Amino acid sequence: MGLRLPMALLGLGWLLSAQPANGFDREQVLEQMRQSRPADLKVLLERPAPVGTLSIGIYGVKPTPSDPNTRSYRLWEESASDLNVYVESVNCSTAKPLRVKRTALLVYVRTLNPGGPITDINREDHLVWWAACVPEVAGTDPATLRQKALDLGFSTLIPERQEQFPALAR
Repeated sequence: MGLRLPMALLGLGWLLSAQPANGFDREQVLEQMRQSRPADLKVLLERPAPVGTLSIGIYGVKPTPSDPNTRSYRLWEESASDLNVYVESVNCSTAKPLRVKRTALLVYVRTLNPGGPITDINREDHLVWWAACVPEVAGTDPATLRQKALDLGFSTLIPERQEQFPALAR
């Protein structure tokens, strides 16, 4: 009795090893996307990732027609293995500064304290909020913006918190 492989397994192995004639290379596609970054993209954060570097940037910031304190924007999240673009919003009012971030499963509403303490947990939120609400300081370390926040009328004493809601299908 010799070693026998069913023909179906041999065929499956051949299919898995075959390259499609008009296939695409994921690395080439990601590199093309990186090279076609939006002209108004402002990189806010670069940090080490499991493979390479994770870059987070913002572009397309615009006020919403219904509320002059609200801005919508695109968040560009680029790594060595992936590129994602999210549509998000912030509220820039001194009464209720917040960031609304959406994932496939949840919507996060984060109340922020511009000019308050910055930690590893809230750094990205503050970088994004400052870039959308006060574009001239985009990319500045938010830990250094306390006086700017006070000048803009923020108390710097707002309790930060996060609320989570299920994301509804779009």
